[in-house]
Amino acid sequence: MAKKSFFVTGTDTGVGKTLVSAAILQAAAAKGLRTLAMKPIASGCEETPEGLRNEDALTLIEAMTKPLSYDQVNPVALAPAIAPHVAAAQAGRQVTSQRLVGFCRGLQTRPADLLLVEGAGGWRVPLNDRETYAAVPVSLQMPVIMVVPLQLGCINHAMLTAEAIRRDGLSLAGWVANRPRQDLMDCEQETLDYLQGHLGARCLGVMPWQANPVPSAMAEHLNIDALFEK
Repeated sequence: MAKKSFFVTGTDTGVGKTLVSAAILQAAAAKGLRTLAMKPIASGCEETPEGLRNEDALTLIEAMTKPLSYDQVNPVALAPAIAPHVAAAQAGRQVTSQRLVGFCRGLQTRPADLLLVEGAGGWRVPLNDRETYAAVPVSLQMPVIMVVPLQLGCINHAMLTAEAIRRDGLSLAGWVANRPRQDLMDCEQETLDYLQGHLGARCLGVMPWQANPVPSAMAEHLNIDALFEK
């Protein structure tokens, strides 16, 4: 049974959820912890001789310590690089939170010290006409790690996402700031100071920009001890 499980979300799509997830996995591995991860649904998959494969899911596979098959990490793989509910409809597939929760619970039964479940896009990304992805961590009662890109508008997006997470009855276990581009945003330190003072959760680290980021190197910028406090 996984001792600690967290859901990784972002304030938007393309904010660095996979990079942060992989870095957390590497930081945990450096502490000698057994790790698992999954991305239950992924769009933007490429056709390979082995079937549809998603770059984010493959990154998680490389970063975790326990071996899993691709289908266990990414059970719902969709080709179009568009919103998951649209990609699923185009593929003639129905995606429900109950189905994704079942996949997650299957991994939760495996022995590990840490399980990360990476979402898709932001907190309210639709799964279908009735549900958003938030229904998955809510059903699992899984604490949330939020990724915040250091760019104009991030305070508003971070505060709204944190508010939605708590309104849904979940705790914000921590957040990670990620630099999505080489040039620093204007007033970056003031932005960090505000978020640290108002988000009401621990900042686990600030990820530097790198053209070709390596999760093991990025892990050095994280302090994940707060995730394992009782």
